[in-house]
Amino acid sequence: MRAQVLTKAVIGQDTLLQKAALVLGGTMFIALAAQVAVPFYPVPVTLQTLAILIVGLTFGSRLGAVTLVAYLAEGAMGLPVFAQGMNGVALVGPTAGFLFGFVAMAWLAGLVVEKGLARGVVSTAVCGIAISALLYVPGVAWPMALAEVAGMSGKWVGSSADVIWTYWVAPFLLGDAVKAVIAAMVVWGGWKATAARKS
Repeated sequence: MRAQVLTKAVIGQDTLLQKAALVLGGTMFIALAAQVAVPFYPVPVTLQTLAILIVGLTFGSRLGAVTLVAYLAEGAMGLPVFAQGMNGVALVGPTAGFLFGFVAMAWLAGLVVEKGLARGVVSTAVCGIAISALLYVPGVAWPMALAEVAGMSGKWVGSSADVIWTYWVAPFLLGDAVKAVIAAMVVWGGWKATAARKS
């Protein structure tokens, strides 16, 4: 795989209209994936991060980040695009750190492709797992900061690293790894189909 993103390989030199269509299609894809959820505390397990990885890996860093900014804007406008049909209310709730972290997630996914770090299924999956792990930084930091600023005594305030690991991180790691592998397989399949079409 070349250090080029899949959308460029498929559509070539893209126009502003094509980029807008990709952004709109990307936000719809992520919104639909967000509704496939398994209820869990404190964060529902959804296919949202799978969709975000696919968008980042295929759109590239800039267009991927723009797509996620547009996705957050749709939620802020009141559209039920977040997990469990939530809208802008989620942007100030305890899971908002994950939502804001999605922008960086898509950007990083695109960047690893552009830099040639994601060259095959294995390297793409490894990159996806690492990027998914980084999402926990804003995801965990946000509710702790929110609780401190608001003076709330939520369960996350003053939690030890062990508690955070046990309840906020560990239950989701296996699912994140599986989603990263699936995203890598989907993107690699897209590259194979593109190469076959051009040969």
